[in-house]
Amino acid sequence: MKIVNTIEEVRAIVKEWKDNGLSVGLVPTMGYLHEGHASLIKKASQENDRVVVSDFVNPTQFAPNEDFESYPRDIAHDCAIAEENGADIIFNPSAEEMYDSNATTFVNMTGITEELCGKTRPTHFKGVCTVVTKLFNIVTPDRAYFGQKDAQQLAIIMKMVKELNFGIEIVPCPIIREFDGLAKSSRNTYLSTEERKAALILNKSLNEVKKMIFDGEKDTSVLKAKLTQVIHTEPLAKIDYAEIVSFPDIVPLTYAKGDFLVAVAVYIGRTRLIDNFIIENGTEK
Repeated sequence: MKIVNTIEEVRAIVKEWKDNGLSVGLVPTMGYLHEGHASLIKKASQENDRVVVSDFVNPTQFAPNEDFESYPRDIAHDCAIAEENGADIIFNPSAEEMYDSNATTFVNMTGITEELCGKTRPTHFKGVCTVVTKLFNIVTPDRAYFGQKDAQQLAIIMKMVKELNFGIEIVPCPIIREFDGLAKSSRNTYLSTEERKAALILNKSLNEVKKMIFDGEKDTSVLKAKLTQVIHTEPLAKIDYAEIVSFPDIVPLTYAKGDFLVAVAVYIGRTRLIDNFIIENGTEK
């Protein structure tokens, strides 16, 4: 496996692969890889001849008061996980390599980006769409792999690829969880021992609502009230949102029917965590 820091070099390597008829998978990440990322890399390596893992903490998706500077970084750790799971390249550019100092071109989307995380992070998805578009143009993959934990991001990327006519297959991958149900996240490293225990309230609230849905409850006001009630039993938890929306359109629903997403974002202390589940055709995805 090779670490590549420049756009020019990664383009040259991918061109050689493609000239030899090889398929290319891309796994976009912000580094500090964990088992969730590993599952994406492993799937990409099973479905493609070559795999590029991008390892870039993207400044344009962080607001000024967010954790860009403190976001965990460990390229040696990332290289070990990426290589173990079948990556051929880690693309680890600097911010200066990815963005001109006077850059004025960004990729923005309306509607779907304004619900859920977009309500409290209004510039976030502009940064996501911009950096993913840049990675697609640099790597020109056949397939790109995204985790369901970031379900709204997944829906946005799928919509962007369709509307901007990228010839790329987007491959959704399931949430990977800790032994006790906590969704894997690089931000879990921020949690103290007490906060780590408190964070289990996200998955607990989702499981209780999931049971209500499969027992026949469809009124989203009732379901959201249950989400809120359960989360409020944890003193360290502060709700950002607890919502039920259509998927992949991300439109608020009065009744939980069709394909839909149940999603929560909760602050545990100062750490913002997200979790969700998706129901498609009456079954959990």
